[in-house]
Amino acid sequence: MASMLIAGEKTEGSAGEGIDVVDPATEAVIETVPRGTAADVDAAVQAAHKAFASWSRTDAEERATLLRKAIALIERDRKELTLSLVHEQGKPVTEAGGEIHHLIHGLNYYADLATKVKGSYHELPSALSKAYGMVIRRPMGVVAAIVPNNFPLTLLGTKLAPALMAGNTIVVKPAATTPLTTLKIADLLLEAGFPAGVINVITGRGSEVGDALVTHDLVRRVAFTGSTAVGRHIMGLAAPKLKRMTMELGGSDPVIVTADANVKAAARGIAIGRFWNCGQMCLGGKRVYVFDEVYDELMEQLTRTVAKYEPGLGWEKSEKPNIRVGPLHTADGRAELREQFQDALDGGGELVLGGDDIEGKGYFVQPTIVANPAQDSRVAREETFGPLLPVWRVSNLDEAIDRANDSEYGLGASVWTNDVRIIHRVANEVDAGMKWVNQFHYGYDELPFGGVKQSGYGKEHGAEGLDYYLEDTAVVVGGLE
Repeated sequence: MASMLIAGEKTEGSAGEGIDVVDPATEAVIETVPRGTAADVDAAVQAAHKAFASWSRTDAEERATLLRKAIALIERDRKELTLSLVHEQGKPVTEAGGEIHHLIHGLNYYADLATKVKGSYHELPSALSKAYGMVIRRPMGVVAAIVPNNFPLTLLGTKLAPALMAGNTIVVKPAATTPLTTLKIADLLLEAGFPAGVINVITGRGSEVGDALVTHDLVRRVAFTGSTAVGRHIMGLAAPKLKRMTMELGGSDPVIVTADANVKAAARGIAIGRFWNCGQMCLGGKRVYVFDEVYDELMEQLTRTVAKYEPGLGWEKSEKPNIRVGPLHTADGRAELREQFQDALDGGGELVLGGDDIEGKGYFVQPTIVANPAQDSRVAREETFGPLLPVWRVSNLDEAIDRANDSEYGLGASVWTNDVRIIHRVANEVDAGMKWVNQFHYGYDELPFGGVKQSGYGKEHGAEGLDYYLEDTAVVVGGLE
């Protein structure tokens, strides 16, 4: 059995029970991890709280140096980490390697940012006494990081790196189905020299250890990525204790393809942005609106591109020109996607590509395109978390923007055009926290990322991401006469 990490020590937890980790491609159990309890959560939080006093006083350069040492160890073990991620999550080797690259890039970004936290100085009125004011920025304390199963390492890094570089300590709760590579990363952080208790990892069910972590009195800050429904649950638990929170929740990102778009580039970008990670992305382009003038050409190009995607085992390479796509992560996720697909057909959608079941072991789904389903269909109203893409024909930009905004979600959006007037309108009128022009949806470490509406609030990535792990404190210095 793999072990949790509490106060710098590996432990099987207080329950003595385990949770099986299943390879989504074979349905075989590849490892067992402890089923954590509220008592384990308390031990981890207490360890993090105890470590905070000394860790928060460390020099920022020292914190950055430790993180860079950990990055070097991740580079050293990149191959092992890649295969671990392939087997527990299901994604192909190429995509798993890309995720580790993204993790390393993000860790480096925040290591560089650690020494660049800025406060401010203020001259104050002298009516009471001669004084000046400062705003200093201090770490918060214990951070709870709750990470989903679709990008276990990337989304770990967006929480762990700014938390640690700001001087906080952390308790990580990975998804119950993808804890293994996170535990390996935690081991490398310890090997790099991070003090005991600064980083802790608890494995287990969200309803057991997740809830206990969010409600613990010593947890000051909760960073969550996951579905909107679970985000609402966590907000309800944390709100009575007034905890700081960032919620990066579900998305149903619209994509607009205009009459002047580079159609070939748009088709390729849409395919990558939708079918990467078997479509299991909060920020994937999930609703495509195409102008009449280029609709037929776009559909032809898109169908030709997506037809090259081949479901199969992630550790095997596809024969060129095919592109390997892994399975969905869970059987329940596959069942829900099939229901959404059938609803799209029942509502008048035209099957363009895919749609067939894939028999045998593994939670595989054929990449599927549906044209012009009903506006009240599930693929239009809900988040689809898999390789299912609806495409609609629209007459003009006004219609495209109206349809793009006709959603409870507002995570990302994109437009394919060379017209600066259209770019300006989409940038200012589409309800989304991040927008792309002539590019598929990708979260850059350098830019703040987060949603509006039911896609959550708060930012990760960028210097803004670090801000959410710091408290601004006003200091008045008087008695200077």
